[in-house]
Amino acid sequence: MSRKTRTRSKTKANAKTRTKKAAVSAAKNTDTEKAVVSTVENTDEKTVAAPAAKKTEEKKEVAPVVKETEEKKVVASTVEKTAKKKTAASTTKKETVSAKQEAVVKEEAPVEQEQPKEYADLGPRRSVVFIGSECYPFVKTGGLGDVMSALPKSLAKLNVDVKVILPRYKCIPWEYQEKMEYKGSFYMDLCSDGRQYYVGIMEYQEDGVVYDFIDNEEFFSWGNPYTNLIDDIPKFCYFSKAALAALNYLDWVPDVVHCHDWQAALVPLYLRTFFKDTNVGRASAVLTIHNLKFQGIYDRKMIQYWSGLPDYVFNKDCLTQNWLDANMLKGGITYCNRITTVSNTYAGEIQTEEYGEGLAEHLRYHQNKIRGIVNGIDVNIWNPSTDKLLKANYDAKTAIENKKKNKKALQESLGLEVDEHKMVIGLISRLTNQKGLDLVNDVIPGVMDGNTQVVVLGTGDSWYEDAFRSYENQYKGSFCAYIAYDENVAHNIYSGCDALLVPSRFEPCGLTQLIAMRYGAIPIVRETGGLRDTVQPYNMFDNTGNGFTFDRYESGLLYDTINRAKTCYFENRANWDDMVVRDMNKDVSWETSAWQYKNMYLELTPR
Repeated sequence: MSRKTRTRSKTKANAKTRTKKAAVSAAKNTDTEKAVVSTVENTDEKTVAAPAAKKTEEKKEVAPVVKETEEKKVVASTVEKTAKKKTAASTTKKETVSAKQEAVVKEEAPVEQEQPKEYADLGPRRSVVFIGSECYPFVKTGGLGDVMSALPKSLAKLNVDVKVILPRYKCIPWEYQEKMEYKGSFYMDLCSDGRQYYVGIMEYQEDGVVYDFIDNEEFFSWGNPYTNLIDDIPKFCYFSKAALAALNYLDWVPDVVHCHDWQAALVPLYLRTFFKDTNVGRASAVLTIHNLKFQGIYDRKMIQYWSGLPDYVFNKDCLTQNWLDANMLKGGITYCNRITTVSNTYAGEIQTEEYGEGLAEHLRYHQNKIRGIVNGIDVNIWNPSTDKLLKANYDAKTAIENKKKNKKALQESLGLEVDEHKMVIGLISRLTNQKGLDLVNDVIPGVMDGNTQVVVLGTGDSWYEDAFRSYENQYKGSFCAYIAYDENVAHNIYSGCDALLVPSRFEPCGLTQLIAMRYGAIPIVRETGGLRDTVQPYNMFDNTGNGFTFDRYESGLLYDTINRAKTCYFENRANWDDMVVRDMNKDVSWETSAWQYKNMYLELTPR
């Protein structure tokens, strides 16, 4: 940032000092009351949530309630007039639907049930802020970016007031940067020695969602969002605190603060310490774990200095781990009101020693907070009937015929033998052990039988990259190793392959199997995490299921599962085609999951 720009920013900040004094002072490192210690000693979510709920009721305004009541009267009147024109049977059906809607809102564990489109009661309005390190299309490195993009848009359609807060990375495309609007700036104390840092706020709006970007050249002028822990720890300590300070500065008071992964895991701690007596401090806190493997663990003294958090949160029940280290994700788990994972199976798996990544005991202690809600995908982006990257568009009715055209285009573009009768198996993945590629490497020689072609797309460990390149040389015209990530190629693989391989060692949710089903590619998966929740095994006797699965992490079981899929493909094509249509008709959107998130927000903020 140039000296001229900094001077202009300081001038604007000083102009707002008198009106924003209370908000800015909330970001200062002040002495914290010892009463907050009870948050750590008693981790019952009700203990934490009670003061927030009480303050919310005290400051609740009358106008929104009146407006909401009038809206409900209008809807009720419309339903009543419509009901008079229907038969008695139709009226009974509507009453049944209405009862089901009410049950969905009240149940503690929401049912995965599609809400009625006509006269759907969207329920009370809540304000939710998402705080995370990436969001498509601004910046994306993995599934977190997809969730931060699609879920807020889906919630906005369900009468939720949504704001998303992100770092303003230098790598964000200029087409979005130039449309950002300057909303203000201030200086904030961060470190334990009171060191101050500039906080700028830039705003962008799209699809009913407001995106606020935290601007600071010292932390976010790097080319990539993630570099290494030594640099990332200070960056995300700053971001977590600045996000809450920005909310107070903007006077935007959320009912729920929803933070994601370790990069935003300090938000609940800041919320209950430095910001506990401010407007934002009355919000409930939700922490979503997208991948437990990454936790933000580093030297305790370094995290203590950069976060500026009080000493009492650095204990074995909160931030401290292995005596000398601090774990940012562990601290967030302790202080949040609710923990969500991106699938129901993964919610149980992380409480076991096998998948707990050292936090299994801590998570079992907080198990009353944990809930699994499976991810969806953006069905507007991933839509084979409108996808401009495909050779031929198709839907469930035209998939069987038009997928052949896409298969031919895929074979031609990747140097495979053009033959529609061969089975094409795709693999789109990071090339790491987590994705089960050691199993894939073991079975490739057996899979390549002259009737099967394999396409691999991705980058990762050099060992796997070299291994797949060698298979490409060994099986010319039948194996393609595309060692890169190309969005166009990914779309062409989904539309052109017959099956997609996802044999992960563990998979919190997984998006590739959902996209594959959307494009009519049959998933072949291991029964773990979200793969188990979204793929039902094929049953040849009653022609049910939507994929092929195996349980134990063994290459022999993967090989057998691939052979079962090939047997169905070559010997029972009618059943295979039925499965393609079932997969394409399956709801893999965010709609059902968004309802579950909204119901959870309502549980946390009763009025």
